[in-house]
Amino acid sequence: MHPLSLTFLVLVALALFCHVWLLARQAASASRARASVPPAFEAAIPLAAHHKASDYTMAKARLAIAEVILDALVLVALLWGGVLATIDGAWRSAGLTDTWLGIAVIVTVLTLGAIAGWPLSLYRVFGLEARFGFNRMTWRLYVLDMLKGIALAAILGLPLLAAVLALMRYAGELWWLYAWLVWAGFSLTLSWAYPAFIAPLFNRFRPIDDESLARRIEALIARCGFTSRGVFVMDGSRRSAHGNAYFTGLGANKRIVLFDTLMEQLAPAEIEAVLAHELGHFRLRHVRKRMLVSLGLGLAGLYLLALIASQPLFYSIFGNVLPSAHMALLLFFLLLPPLTFWLSPLTSFWSRRHEFDADRFARDHSNAEDLASALVKLYRDNATTLAPDRLYSAFFDSHPPAPVRIERLRR
Repeated sequence: MHPLSLTFLVLVALALFCHVWLLARQAASASRARASVPPAFEAAIPLAAHHKASDYTMAKARLAIAEVILDALVLVALLWGGVLATIDGAWRSAGLTDTWLGIAVIVTVLTLGAIAGWPLSLYRVFGLEARFGFNRMTWRLYVLDMLKGIALAAILGLPLLAAVLALMRYAGELWWLYAWLVWAGFSLTLSWAYPAFIAPLFNRFRPIDDESLARRIEALIARCGFTSRGVFVMDGSRRSAHGNAYFTGLGANKRIVLFDTLMEQLAPAEIEAVLAHELGHFRLRHVRKRMLVSLGLGLAGLYLLALIASQPLFYSIFGNVLPSAHMALLLFFLLLPPLTFWLSPLTSFWSRRHEFDADRFARDHSNAEDLASALVKLYRDNATTLAPDRLYSAFFDSHPPAPVRIERLRR
């Protein structure tokens, strides 16, 4: 084995070991805290609900360990087991043009990865989520969602992939810049189109029908200087009992979406506080900042790919695959997750900072205690652990741990 190939394999193994170790710590933390409700939550969360959250956290951690190990095995089989070279060789014998050859190889690899992960995905929905009373997805809806997702991936993804492969092959040394422009335009267009044209393919959205609550929300929106196509309630209960809210879209299509399950769980004042938090993400430009960082990282990634794609060694250390645009793209994006795993604490920290900022905005424009009580209800009803492991949380949690967040709001 080439020393560089062995180095990459060691890095993959280290990322796998660390990820599994962190998940095991998360499960152990939930287990240790299972016996009693933390003092700050005793008045609002019954012991039975706390037991459920602890058991749910442990079950999710065990499933995540299986998923992480499976992903690593698939990656090793592709890069070091010769599967990638076999797939490439099989499609080359079909006599396809370069662009269609690249599409065929990449789609085959993605399909095999999806098939490998499908059993655990099914278990997550119809096993784990159902066991804890969260799944409301029927088999018919599951299959329909999957078919719609495949159709959208084909309609939107294949032209983008073909364009990038063509640019890599024919656009010269600056192909990475042209490819980035295409990808950036695609991403921005998709962000603009998603709320109005894509999300309605999967869910139904309706305006808030409670007139008193609607007036309350209109007053909040006016105070915050927010303009959009409105605040919508989504039929999340068709798929899950989990409650949530999110901000989405660009320009005239930006929207705030509240799950119908969240509307059932919270009082009007609490809904207003949650909405103020989501408005905070908009007013503080969190979405724009994240998009700009994503575009910047995409540009840097494509430039790095352009540097290494012309090096024959890049291909020979992974089973002697033949140099090509599609193989460079595949190798780069297959190796990216385990290599960027160590950046997770930075991105998670930045996301948690945004959540704290949005909480402060909500405190200034609504009521901090209403937001705190809303969050406690959501922690209870979503079976969120009240005792996450600190290292696991630092690596992966995009939102602050429950005790820290509630303590800050009430302080």
